[in-house]
Amino acid sequence: MPDCFAPPTADAVPVHAVRPDGIEALAARLPPAAAAWLAATGFEAGAGAVVALPGETGRPVAAVLGLGKPQAAGRIPAVDPLAAGVLATALPAGTYTLASGFEDPAAAALAFALGSYRFERYRSRRKTAPRLVLPEGADGAEIARIADAVFRGRDLVNTPANDLGPAEIADAVRALAERHGADFETIVGEDLLARNFPLIHAVGAASTRAPRLVDLTWGNPAHPKVTLVGKGVAFDTGGLNIKPDASMLLMKKDMGGAAAAIALADMIMDAGLPVRLRLLVAAVENSISGNAFRPGDVYRSRKGITVEIGNTDAEGRLILADALALADEEAPEVIVDFATLTGAARVALGPDLPPLYTDDDGFAEALLAAGTAVGDPLWRMPLWRPYEKMLDSKVSDINHISGGAFAGSITAALFLSRFVEKAKTWAHLDVFAWVPSAKPGRPEGGEAHSARALYALFKARYGAGA
Repeated sequence: MPDCFAPPTADAVPVHAVRPDGIEALAARLPPAAAAWLAATGFEAGAGAVVALPGETGRPVAAVLGLGKPQAAGRIPAVDPLAAGVLATALPAGTYTLASGFEDPAAAALAFALGSYRFERYRSRRKTAPRLVLPEGADGAEIARIADAVFRGRDLVNTPANDLGPAEIADAVRALAERHGADFETIVGEDLLARNFPLIHAVGAASTRAPRLVDLTWGNPAHPKVTLVGKGVAFDTGGLNIKPDASMLLMKKDMGGAAAAIALADMIMDAGLPVRLRLLVAAVENSISGNAFRPGDVYRSRKGITVEIGNTDAEGRLILADALALADEEAPEVIVDFATLTGAARVALGPDLPPLYTDDDGFAEALLAAGTAVGDPLWRMPLWRPYEKMLDSKVSDINHISGGAFAGSITAALFLSRFVEKAKTWAHLDVFAWVPSAKPGRPEGGEAHSARALYALFKARYGAGA
C-alpha cells in the first residue's frame, strides 16, 4: 500500500469537494470559524482550487476542493477523474479523510495516491506530505496495484541514463518476472544477430552498453494471448544524425514506452487476469562510434523486409519492427506497442494525449472510453494508407521515414504496421512519457501514459481472477 495512506483516526481532517453553486450549502455545515475563513478567502470552487480551513486554535478543521463548473459534453468528463490528486500537494502535512462531494471516493483515493508520487532517489531531504485515510469500502489492493505499478513506471522514466541503461531496463523486467512467477529471457549483443534481430542490434551496436531483447511470458497458454511491446531506448543521442542540445536534454525518457508496458504488465499479473501475457522490450542505447549505423544503410529485418535508413534519429521504429515481428509470429489476440516515437505526435496532440493507431474500431472505442473514465486519455489517429507512398525507397522494400515533413506520426505508425499481419488486433501508442507541468494526479516528470487505460480495458474484457 502506498505510504500516502494512513490508518483511520478520529482527528482526521474532513475534505469536502464542491462546485461553485454548492459553496453556500457547504459553508452552512462547517464550524463557524471555518465558514468565516472560507468566505474571507473568496473561494470560488474553481477546478483544482484547494483551501485548508483553520478552526479557533488555528489548526485545520476542514479542507475544500473546488471541482469547477461541469465541462461540456463529449470526450472530456464533467469532472477530471484525477481531480483529487491535487490534494496530495496542496494540503499541509496531516491526516485527512474524504467527507462529502466525492462521487467515487475510491477513484479519489487513487488520484490522491497518484498525486503523492515523488522521485526522491537523489534527494537528501524529503518533505513531509499529507496522508489520507482510505475510504470505507474502497478496494485497497486494487488502488495499491495501480499506484505501485505507475510509480515503478515513473521511477524508470525519471532515472537518469547513467543509472539506467539497457541492462538495468532488463533487470526491471527480470524483477517483475520474479515477483509474479513469470518466465524470463534476454538476448544480448551479438546473440541478437544469431537469433535474427538485426535492427535491434544495428541501433544499439555503437554503445558500450550492449543492446538486448527482453522477453517475459506469464499465464495459462490456453488463455487469450495479449502481447505488450515497449520501446526501451535508454538514451537517444540521435546517432550520426545527432540531436541538438535542447532536443537531447530529456532523452533519458526515450524508454518511456517500455516503462508504460512494464507498468501495465505489472497490473495485469498482480490482478491475475486470465490472459497469457507476453512482454517484449527492445532495450538499447542509440550512441555514436565507428560502428554506428548510418543514413543510407540497408538492413534486412527479422520479418525479411529490407529497410533503408533515412535518419538515425528515428531509431525507435527500427527496434520495434523486430520486436513486433516476433510478437506477431504466434498470432496473439492483441498486440499493443508503446513508444516515445515522434515529435509530430506532440505537435498534433500535445503532451497529454497519446495518439492511438489501430484498424480495430471496437478496440479503439473501448480503449478511448476506458481512458476517459480513468483519467488516462488517448486520441485516435488514422492509419491513412495512401501515406504509405511516403515510405517508398529506391533501393529497398521500404524507407523507415517519410521523405517530407508531413504526417510524421502517421507514417511512423504505417511503417510499424508492415511488421504485423497475424495478430487479431494491433494498436500503436505514440506516448510522450512525460508531464511537463504538474496536473492533479500527474506530478511533473516521468509518466506511464496509457497503462491505466489499457488495464481498465483488459480488466473489463477478460474479467478478474484466473
